[in-house]
Amino acid sequence: MAKTGMYVGLDIGTTSVKVIVAEYVDSQMNIIGVGNAKSEGINRGIVVDIDKTVQAIQRAIGQAEEKAGIKIRQVSVGVPANLLEVEDCQGMIAVSGESKEISNEDVRNVASAALVRSVPPERQIISIQPQEFTVDGFEGIKDPRGMIGVRLEMFGHVFTGPKTIIHNIRKCVEKAGLVVAEMVIAPLALTETILSDGEKDFGTIVIDVGGGQTTTAVMHDKQLKFTHVNQEGGEFVTKDISTVLNTSFNNAEALKINYGDAYPARTSASEEFPVDVIGKSEPVKIDERYLSEIIEARMEQIFNKSKEVLEEIDALELPGGVVLTGGAASIPGIVDLAQEIFGVTVKLYVPNHMGLRNPVFTNVISIVDYSANLNEVYQLAKGAVTGEVMPTEQSVVYQQETNYETTYDGPQESPLAQDEETSDEGFVNKVKGFFSNIFE
Repeated sequence: MAKTGMYVGLDIGTTSVKVIVAEYVDSQMNIIGVGNAKSEGINRGIVVDIDKTVQAIQRAIGQAEEKAGIKIRQVSVGVPANLLEVEDCQGMIAVSGESKEISNEDVRNVASAALVRSVPPERQIISIQPQEFTVDGFEGIKDPRGMIGVRLEMFGHVFTGPKTIIHNIRKCVEKAGLVVAEMVIAPLALTETILSDGEKDFGTIVIDVGGGQTTTAVMHDKQLKFTHVNQEGGEFVTKDISTVLNTSFNNAEALKINYGDAYPARTSASEEFPVDVIGKSEPVKIDERYLSEIIEARMEQIFNKSKEVLEEIDALELPGGVVLTGGAASIPGIVDLAQEIFGVTVKLYVPNHMGLRNPVFTNVISIVDYSANLNEVYQLAKGAVTGEVMPTEQSVVYQQETNYETTYDGPQESPLAQDEETSDEGFVNKVKGFFSNIFE
């Protein structure tokens, strides 16, 4: 269940940097601020220029701050699936306390035991996700705290990625004046957020067609089983249009948005529109079918690469079929084309939030929603990776009643707790004064 409070998601994409400010009230997400700035310094999902990326983040954050009326300090930032590896992990410890009651420290220690592994110097552990615990042989326990036991085991998944990618993302966020509250693995957040319980359980493929790359993820048994990144996306479609029609990149993007269709059978060869061609004094007439064939060629190539890797692991046999999302998934006809290529049921996921009903925002919304729904057991296990000790519950929950003229600086103590503390202090001072008067 999502905590009541404020959460900020940051998606650093190849074509744009997106920021969402969401307020949760009784687990209901209300988006109160959005920022969307053109990406510079990102190539195929990877930071290639830190300073330009920082500037793009600051522009997007500025837009979100203005709309939300708050000052953003902490963000949950998405980590791309580039060279991401998912491995099973298992740890076992003896319960430490004399009473043998399992504590927060025991959960953290068993997660640390599960992380004892050899990691290549160029890679880094991003996150650990507990799946279940076993207490003295009793399996299937989700939260063992408070139980009595002698031996505690944890089974889960550990996610590792290239150290360079993780360092550069964190560096850009911190240089933009922000604090990283959570490093969220983008395909994990995506599959957890947009799929139903049945789709997660029985198995579904999610294909995120972004601007600079296409990420394929497989969810089965409510676990992220597989990810693959193809370094082609919607921007490549625009480049193809620009090259074939000999027009500028901006013109090609406008043509894709206004007239594009990924399925030529849906288009007409008699419908024409003008195109400004470099070297021509007058616009040239291009028909709708020809443009569609250009788009189809690239999208067919992208989908076929995903199909190849999915066939290797028999993922296309899963009953959930394929769910498409991402900015380039909004091209008309793309579902028909994907269904023809994959040979399974294909549907398009579009966020259902006012003003954000476009698949381009799916990733950043999923980052926020995933972060808001992380439980305490995960936070304890995360401490084994980061070395942080999980704060008390009151300090984890974001301030419930935001003062929109003050700085939003992440977790804050509740006003009620502050009042109680002040009241207790006053009482102690009165008692001290009473006894000091007696003994003077």
